[in-house]
Amino acid sequence: MHAIVIAAGRGTRMRPLTDRRPKPLLPVGCTTLLERALAQCAPHVDRFVLVVGYRGDQLRERIGDTFEGLPVTYVEQDDREGTAHAVGRAGEVVEDRALVLNGDLLVDDDLIADLVAADGHALAVTEVDNPTDYGVVDVDAGRVRGIVEKPEEPPSNRANVGVYVFEPSIFDAIDRTQRSPRGEYEITDSISHLLDDGEAIAGIDYEGTWLDVGRPWELLEANETVLADLEREIEGTVEEGATIHGSVVVEDGARVRSGAYIEGPAVIRAGADVGPNAYVRGATVIGSDVRVGNAVEVKNSVLLEDAHAAHLSYVGDSVLGSDVNLGAGTTVANLRHDDATVRMRVRGEAVDTGRRKLGVVLGDGVKTGIDTDLNAGVVLGTDTATQPGETVLRDRGRE
Repeated sequence: MHAIVIAAGRGTRMRPLTDRRPKPLLPVGCTTLLERALAQCAPHVDRFVLVVGYRGDQLRERIGDTFEGLPVTYVEQDDREGTAHAVGRAGEVVEDRALVLNGDLLVDDDLIADLVAADGHALAVTEVDNPTDYGVVDVDAGRVRGIVEKPEEPPSNRANVGVYVFEPSIFDAIDRTQRSPRGEYEITDSISHLLDDGEAIAGIDYEGTWLDVGRPWELLEANETVLADLEREIEGTVEEGATIHGSVVVEDGARVRSGAYIEGPAVIRAGADVGPNAYVRGATVIGSDVRVGNAVEVKNSVLLEDAHAAHLSYVGDSVLGSDVNLGAGTTVANLRHDDATVRMRVRGEAVDTGRRKLGVVLGDGVKTGIDTDLNAGVVLGTDTATQPGETVLRDRGRE
């Protein structure tokens, strides 16, 4: 069996974090979104097919020709025209049954196993409160009877999770699929062709983790979910006088200096340097070669490689891109005074994140002047800078 993993999109809703990297390479726990998905598939498949497009060279460099001893083949999706189009690109190299999923989707291991164990075609469904927002699946006695994308009158409250197992006949169905009203080739339409052809499709009920990591705060949620199962592992250097409390990973090559207090779940990646007298808590990932220095507190945040918060700063519920440098005294606000949920702009539109606590998103290369204050929900675009003593209340440096 093949695993077709789709990793071609530009990830525009995740900008500026995807300005210089493909979204599937964003960190989750001790790995990346893509590598987590591949690892979940590995026990059940013989080979991988990665559908790549945007910054595909980075994906090739990161994954290489094998993953966990299994061969990896790459196919290009230069024009991103929908999920059916992406799966269809893999038809050039796939001739047998295939597991299909997106490289930025967070689900439980059990779901992959249940789908693979089903006979023939299979897809996962989960009950939702607002089915009009999803692809809705009509399932009767474990068999799919119909599927429709975001219907005004849903036939059920079961949403399409977006993880599938297909027999090779899916490629013929994709060849017959027409563009949808939104201009894409939808895999749901291809599935409808299979049903019209009389092919049986199993509907696998699923009640576990289901998160499409599409927007910056969802990266925080993904890490909160994954780190909840983190097991303690200390391989790096922990100086006398440092405190490691709870589920904490300190990778080989990382250093925790005297006076630092790390309260898990937290991951300190190789090359990172924390302390002295720093405080790291909550579901936090300190990326490779990150510096968290004296009198710095980092709470429930993700700091990508080579980010620096060297002294006298607070970072809460935030994502910092690579090579970010926080000037001394930079402070992040992560709570509105009116106690309402924080809003953040995505593609020019203010979106309610649903999070009571949310700090900032800083693109790669952002530099803040000393004593900068950043308001809750602010996004600073790639290579943006602030002046000393600034209070930043609105997004800056975004197209």
